[in-house]
Amino acid sequence: MKIGELEFKHTAFLAPMAGIADRAFRELCVNHGAAYTVTEMVSSKGLTMGDRKSGQLLTVGSERPCAAQIFGDEPEIMAQAAVKCLEYKPAAIDINMGCPAPKVAMNGGGASLMKNPQLAFEITRAVVNAVDIPVTVKIRMGWDENSVNAVEMAELMEKAGASAIAIHGRTRKEMYSGKVDYEIIRQVKQAVGIPVIGNGDITDEQSAALMLEKTGCDAIMIGRGALGNPWVFERINAYLDECRVLPEISLEQKMITMLKHIKAIIEYKGEYTAMREARHHAAYYTKGIRGGAAFRREMTSLEHYEQLEELAFRIVKENA
Repeated sequence: MKIGELEFKHTAFLAPMAGIADRAFRELCVNHGAAYTVTEMVSSKGLTMGDRKSGQLLTVGSERPCAAQIFGDEPEIMAQAAVKCLEYKPAAIDINMGCPAPKVAMNGGGASLMKNPQLAFEITRAVVNAVDIPVTVKIRMGWDENSVNAVEMAELMEKAGASAIAIHGRTRKEMYSGKVDYEIIRQVKQAVGIPVIGNGDITDEQSAALMLEKTGCDAIMIGRGALGNPWVFERINAYLDECRVLPEISLEQKMITMLKHIKAIIEYKGEYTAMREARHHAAYYTKGIRGGAAFRREMTSLEHYEQLEELAFRIVKENA
């Protein structure tokens, strides 16, 4: 599996997720076997205007290779933003044409570009011409059930010079409801010669294998399935490469990993921000465990890492 000159030993990638796939989470997932990551999406306008937060989102540490993802609806601004991204030494530039969030999609960016294939083509071509690293595009199957045009979009993106396409097998209207459509991903794979990355409903070894089998895609991209579950990558790698099913993760190991994750957020963003973000992450790490609901309620009042550490080991003892 190659994207331009980038070569990957494994095919399980971490999807870009706004507010989730920050540097701390990307590093954690790479340490657990993710072969490739993408930054949270960055506004092309914000980046070209020197927005400080945009720059922070693009900072890459040890989680390489990592692509920088940008969104917008103006070819020239997108090209300028791609050049600005090069300052952070990403492995590739990823163009977001799949985000369904209203604040993005209703302002010309993200999935709204599925409604304007010609503009999407011009944006991709402008970015490809502006940088000397691979350019990839993330799309959906269409805007809604009456405009499923992923194959047309993929063909245009390839023509514009994209090095790979990631496709989420749902329409923008569906958001994250219903089931992923394997058939549209298969059609995209058959229509283009560049690598195709399948995305949607991949949560474990079996769903990863099913995506590859049903679509013939070159790699898989895992988003929500990695929340509170960074081990999903090493499990998938073992299953696909060696036909092995790794043992389940113990509660103690889950809590140790969660604490390591939150500690990294503290390092990069400070304790105040980290402890508030920890509430969201903790909900996933403690999903389905005895006492998890009480843990999450208590989490909302915690201000310091030491309090979280004490709570985490208490729940391990209570479940022993």
